[in-house]
Amino acid sequence: MSDQLSQLKQFTTVVADTGDFAAIQLYQPQDATTNPSLILKTIEQAQYRHLAAEALQWAATTTDGDARITLAADKLAVLIGQQLMAQVPGYVSTEVDARLSFDTMATIEKAHQLLELYQAQGSDTSRVLIKIAATWEGIQAARVLEQQGVRCNLTLIFSFAQARACAEAGSYLISPFVGRILDWYKKQQPAQDFSGDQDPGVQFVRRVYHYFKTHRYPTIVMGASFRNSEEIRQLAGCDRLTISPALLQELADSTGPVPRRLHAEVPAEETPSTLTEAQFRWQMLEDQMASDKLQEGIRQFAADQQKLEDILRGL
Repeated sequence: MSDQLSQLKQFTTVVADTGDFAAIQLYQPQDATTNPSLILKTIEQAQYRHLAAEALQWAATTTDGDARITLAADKLAVLIGQQLMAQVPGYVSTEVDARLSFDTMATIEKAHQLLELYQAQGSDTSRVLIKIAATWEGIQAARVLEQQGVRCNLTLIFSFAQARACAEAGSYLISPFVGRILDWYKKQQPAQDFSGDQDPGVQFVRRVYHYFKTHRYPTIVMGASFRNSEEIRQLAGCDRLTISPALLQELADSTGPVPRRLHAEVPAEETPSTLTEAQFRWQMLEDQMASDKLQEGIRQFAADQQKLEDILRGL
């Protein structure tokens, strides 16, 4: 029997959740995705510091002060993305600054700035997914960008309202955060058994997947933020799964069977209806887990973006 990673790849597109080029080469995923936290981890490694120096040198010829550091951070994300594109045949996701999560126009402008930087590097911008936090403002930015031909990855998905709004906006892909949903429920109910298909993050992704397939939304569902390999096996058959190097290695070292768990033919219980801004905000307010984790995720990515800029400022 083949290893579990190879089995998974038969019916799910595997994406590497890392900016580590060595890991990409080892596991040979179809796509790669990054975020400020992963870029920070990458640049903290000595072998990748030359990319930071290159970004700073380039930015110094363009502007100065804090604007230079912000521009250097964008350039660094693009340099890492460009190298990832050389290693994977598919898409690379590059994230918009989380501090813009509640500003639609600024998000749109930043997306185009990132694509211009990719274009200046000679990269194929059709292989870049612009990654945006799934606030109402971020989803509306994605609506505009998708109409402009820019494909988007809506991230930090924790609620059905977010998933629905993203699909209705025509988002190319969404990233539900499986493990962070589990974290919240384990903290609230520490004695509860959340193993296997009782995992609330797994249940959420299945619900979204079946809803999208039943009602023929083309938006891709990509499970993310896994805490263990069982969550991954429970979602075998999902459109895409973005997986950390540690869990990729665990799957590659395991040989038990990985049957397909998600099937497009399973009907969803919900029927579609256009979600207004007021309905979206109310449903998010009623969902404490989703509200907590979305806010926490934005704060974390913003903090790591600031740490990254502080490193660049100190070089």
